[in-house]
Amino acid sequence: MPHPALLAISHGTASAEGQASIQALVDAVGRRLPQARVRLGHVDVQQPDVAASLAELSDGPVVIVPLLLSAGYHVRIDLREQSAHRDDVTITPALGPDPRLADLLAERLREIEPNPGHVVLAVAGSSDERANDDCRLVARMLGDTLGREVHVGFLAAAEPRLGAAVDAAIADSPDTVVANYLLAPGYFHDLATREAHGRPLARPLLTPDSEPAASLVDIVVERYLDAAQLSE
Repeated sequence: MPHPALLAISHGTASAEGQASIQALVDAVGRRLPQARVRLGHVDVQQPDVAASLAELSDGPVVIVPLLLSAGYHVRIDLREQSAHRDDVTITPALGPDPRLADLLAERLREIEPNPGHVVLAVAGSSDERANDDCRLVARMLGDTLGREVHVGFLAAAEPRLGAAVDAAIADSPDTVVANYLLAPGYFHDLATREAHGRPLARPLLTPDSEPAASLVDIVVERYLDAAQLSE
C-alpha cells in the first residue's frame, strides 16, 4: 500500500529568504522520506494554497503537517475547513511546543551571547490564547535549558508586545538579548528586529544560509510518521 503523501503547509511569506528557508526544510524532509510524496503549500501569501495542493494530491491519502510553531487559527480552523471535503486527510499537531525547539532556540542564543543578562522570547502572537500559551510553554522550556527566566514578547494580537517586554528587561539588565521564536525570515522577523530596540536578536530557527537543523527535520518527519502510523 502506498505511503500517504506529506503536505507541508507553511504560513507563506513575501520574503525571498523566508521562502528559500522553508523550501530547504521541506526538501530535507523529502530526502528523509523517499517513499512518500512530499509537497509544500501555504495558507496565505504564496501559491499553491491548501485547495490547490490537495487537488494535486487527489489520488490517495494525505497527511498535512503544519509548518507552524503553535496551534492557532490556521491549525484549528483554517486547515480543517479547507480539507473538510476529503475524508482521507489527516492534520498533525503544529511543530511546537517541543523541547527540541527550546534546545534550538538556546543554540541560536549562544551564537550571539553565551551568558546573557535577561532573555526575551520574540513570538508572533495569536488571537487564539491557546497558541499564545504554547509559546509561553516554550519560553519556560527555554528557561529550563538556560537556567534563567525567559520573558515573552508578542509581535501581534497579545500582550506584552515585544518592544515593551524588551524595554522592561533592559531597565533591569542592559545585557538583555532577544531569542527568536520565528520559523524563518519575513514580516515578523523584520518587526522583531525593530522592536528589539537595538538589543542583540538571535536568528530565526531557519535561515537560507545554513542547512535546516536536524531537530526541525526530525519533528516534521515524526509528525508525519505518527499520523500515518508508520515507522521510518
